[in-house]
Amino acid sequence: MGSREEGESEVVVGVEGVFIGAGCNRVVNNVSWGASGLVSFGAQNALAIFCPNTAQILTTLPGHKAYVNCTHWIPSSKFAFKAKHLEQHYLLSGDAHGAILLWELSLAQNKWRQVLQLPQSHKKGVTCITAILVSETDAIFASTSSDGVVCVWELILPPASGGECKVSCLETLFVGSKPMVALSLAELPGSSGHLVLAMGGLDTKIHLYCGQRRGQFVRACELKAHTDWIRSLDFSLPVCKDGETNSILLVSSSQDKGIRIWKMVLRDGQGTHGKHELSLASYIEGPVLLAGSSSYQISLESLLIGHEDWVYSVEWQPPTSASEGTPYHQPQSILSASMDKTMMIWKPERKTGLWMNVVNVGELSHSALGFYGGHWSSDGNSILAHGYGGAFHMWKNVGRDKDNWQPQEVPSGHFAPVTDIAWARSGEYMLSVSHDQTTRIFAPWKNEASLTDGESWHEIARPQIHGHDINCVVIIQGKGNHRFVSGADEKVARVFEAPLSFLKTLNHATSEGSSYPENLQTDVQILGANMSALGLSQKPIYVHTVQESPNRNANDGLDTLESVPDAVPVVFTEPPIEDQLAYNTLWPESHKLYGHGNELFSLCCDHEGKLVASSCKVCNNNKFCSQAQSTTIAEIWLWQVGSWKAVGQLQSHSLTVTRMEFSHDDSLLLAVSRDRQFTVFKIRRSGTDEISYELLARQEAHKRIIWSCSWNPFGHEFATGSRDKTVKIWAVEKESVVKLIITLPQFNSSITALSWVGIDRQTNHGLLAVGMESGLIELWNLTVKRSNDGSILLPGAAATVAMRIDPSMCHVSSVNGMSWRYHEKSEDSKSVQLASCGDDQCVRVFEVIVSKPDHSFSIS
Repeated sequence: MGSREEGESEVVVGVEGVFIGAGCNRVVNNVSWGASGLVSFGAQNALAIFCPNTAQILTTLPGHKAYVNCTHWIPSSKFAFKAKHLEQHYLLSGDAHGAILLWELSLAQNKWRQVLQLPQSHKKGVTCITAILVSETDAIFASTSSDGVVCVWELILPPASGGECKVSCLETLFVGSKPMVALSLAELPGSSGHLVLAMGGLDTKIHLYCGQRRGQFVRACELKAHTDWIRSLDFSLPVCKDGETNSILLVSSSQDKGIRIWKMVLRDGQGTHGKHELSLASYIEGPVLLAGSSSYQISLESLLIGHEDWVYSVEWQPPTSASEGTPYHQPQSILSASMDKTMMIWKPERKTGLWMNVVNVGELSHSALGFYGGHWSSDGNSILAHGYGGAFHMWKNVGRDKDNWQPQEVPSGHFAPVTDIAWARSGEYMLSVSHDQTTRIFAPWKNEASLTDGESWHEIARPQIHGHDINCVVIIQGKGNHRFVSGADEKVARVFEAPLSFLKTLNHATSEGSSYPENLQTDVQILGANMSALGLSQKPIYVHTVQESPNRNANDGLDTLESVPDAVPVVFTEPPIEDQLAYNTLWPESHKLYGHGNELFSLCCDHEGKLVASSCKVCNNNKFCSQAQSTTIAEIWLWQVGSWKAVGQLQSHSLTVTRMEFSHDDSLLLAVSRDRQFTVFKIRRSGTDEISYELLARQEAHKRIIWSCSWNPFGHEFATGSRDKTVKIWAVEKESVVKLIITLPQFNSSITALSWVGIDRQTNHGLLAVGMESGLIELWNLTVKRSNDGSILLPGAAATVAMRIDPSMCHVSSVNGMSWRYHEKSEDSKSVQLASCGDDQCVRVFEVIVSKPDHSFSIS
């Protein structure tokens, strides 16, 4: 945490992580539910951990340099019965570059550490990892990759936390040009001490390899039945029957929409056990698997048909607690997850033994594109799915006498880079936009039953679901209803206004009583919005028309042929779940702002809520685009809030304007650009709401692209941050001259985001948050020195490092935006909140505690 300059910091700064929102990578095998009760998943290059009990993401682990494809706990929920006394749990993660990392979680200290990176055995992305816990200190796991190689590893675990883990590669199996995408490992029943490895992939066959704990895996046999890619495999633990464990079951699923159960029975020399059991469930004999001196008869036990699309995952219910005479009991229960948007639980009927679908849960929505995987909790009372939309879905069996599976709260977030973030004007919530084409609202839901200070963060609304990647957003400041403007990969900026359903939901989320005037219910006539068929415009649903028949004319304002009728606005009294967020929380679009010639890139609003500025992309590699044309395309447009008329077109830059911000007195507009220059415009307002403007200064400020800028809340000083890894502080003098007053020491990475918050007006002291391309965030003390007449005293400013936020709390990819949450001014204010977003799909909130020796300060 030290500083870049000698001397004490002006204030003492502490940082705590408050909230992480992130979506799940859209790949199969990405999620794992461990015996620790925690769930792991990949969020871009980060490894994220969430607690199902609190529906909160606990941490993200930096380390991977590529997209995280798969994770697997050691022990997983399947081996929870062996893990009751373990103090350390381990996690394996594989990425798109072929790297596999091993992590350790100390349960007692609740601390994570990266133990090691496995020797690079895969040349392409890792697609699946599976493991078995042989003993408390010995695990065997296998990994497969799209390079056509399957590796079998042994992991020796230390008996105490912090000890050394030993990993060795037991076997490298080359499977040919059609790679394997599903794996499962098991110990064979009996006393042979052999292991069986099942693998399946693009050639539609299940390949069984047999080996010992020290390796020597050889191909044993093939199982041919599926007619399309094998997608998932899972061995049960040995099944105990009549006091003997002589059989093991393998379940497989495929893109042929079918699920098959295979039985492997230990042969006793002359024949197989259970040959006399002739019933509807009797099996069709298949090949014999040889393992040392033992042999196992394989047969097809059952074919399960019920899903209407590819079945991406199947998983046996984890063994339950020990019963008399046996260390565990393997339930005859299978969970399947499919691209048909459903999960099913299958069990055999008691009388006939036929496997039947006994539970069916799912997402019955129009926009969902199915589930990539389903997982059991270790107690078998909860099931979790992750889907194409990067979202989790969890159900819990709350029934006593009979099953009653109810949806549960889960973490949520974007599943693509998050491009911009903004706080509501009173700080009740924050709004983020992403290349996943959604706008999301996150807020602390104040709840006495919550585990943390009476509030926990949740996604409470998804006001915009769009057909283009969204690049920027701004919340309209000033009086009036909650409004925001978003800009996407289209030439139109769109204005949204909060409907009545959201205002009421926000009222439930906050504990300060009503968050909107009581008479607003009569003023707001729009209850919510409906999604259009093309996913662009969102049309209003009026309060007085909700109960009317959907048969209406095209002039009624709601065209049912172009909208989705099931998107009904709902008021929530508790945090909504994924299905509700996707269809019941849309905001109506009130205006479109036409004018730009290319995709929108940046937006900002003044502090009075009267002006919005917008900019768009400029193609700088188009040889047919002249300098004059580029300057025209790079214009900054000013829009009048309310009438939404274009009241100005500001020309100064020749390339994309990357960031804009109004000074806190709204008299100046600052813009920075890819052309390495900044410009400052003087904005004048007349009493008749007329706007005039003039170019005050234009200056080349950096050697590379300038990505971000931010004003000092207490004056006309501003910061610029660039790809050249520098941050510079500038001051606008009374003579309209801009001077450089300080350059911060060079950083280790490109500067991609800046945000300045005022701490003490009397000393003109503030904190500057610096976000970098590496994902790291630093907080800097900045004090601008002024004379009594207000002029800058050279050297102009004092800058010291207040805090380098721990990398484990930061993003793992480029920080795209940061915003401070302003509290009302008070003498005893001691903390502010910083929201950040990045390419790692994450939205984060930090609590920054600021204190001085004399405690005499106010936060602005």
